[in-house]
Amino acid sequence: MFPLFETIKILDGKIYNLSFHQKRLEFSFQIYFQKKAPFLLSDIINIPKDFSKGLVKLRFLYSEKSYKLEFLHYKPRKIITLKIVENNEINYSLKFTDRSQINDLVHQKGTCDDILIIKNGFITDTSIANIVFYDGKEWVTPAIPLLMGTCRAKLLKENKIKEEVVKITDLYKFRAFCLINALNCNNLSPISIINICY
Repeated sequence: MFPLFETIKILDGKIYNLSFHQKRLEFSFQIYFQKKAPFLLSDIINIPKDFSKGLVKLRFLYSEKSYKLEFLHYKPRKIITLKIVENNEINYSLKFTDRSQINDLVHQKGTCDDILIIKNGFITDTSIANIVFYDGKEWVTPAIPLLMGTCRAKLLKENKIKEEVVKITDLYKFRAFCLINALNCNNLSPISIINICY
């Protein structure tokens, strides 16, 4: 019923990065429905009293003519280890509610916390986040992700990270990585590159 969605961070009643979510919503609407988006998030979102404290995950699900808001108290997952998986057919260029392709790949993670998806030899994303690598001087994010994340867009605009094409064979160049998404956007906390396994 709702083919697309946005995941939005709310902390103690404050909505984060809303302009970036609005921009992606408008882009996705134009691509998927081939028309201008009728939804303005700043007018639609009204935080219920029960979700006005703590960290909250808001899912804004939408179709061509309707939408739905889902609020959930959120506890971040601790992800340290990544399993490299390859799939050259996967497509998640928009934030689809159908995540079956990604979920199928997650079954290959073994004892690792999550997966790192490789497509046509290029590093893309994990199952729930964009990835950023540290080379000892700069933070670098793959120029060909599966999904253009809102946190990724924000950090690029602020010049805190930069884009580069990153192949799987480039992993040796980096010392560490971190994961960024709408709910984890303010802290580039390095995790040793040795935690990525084949």
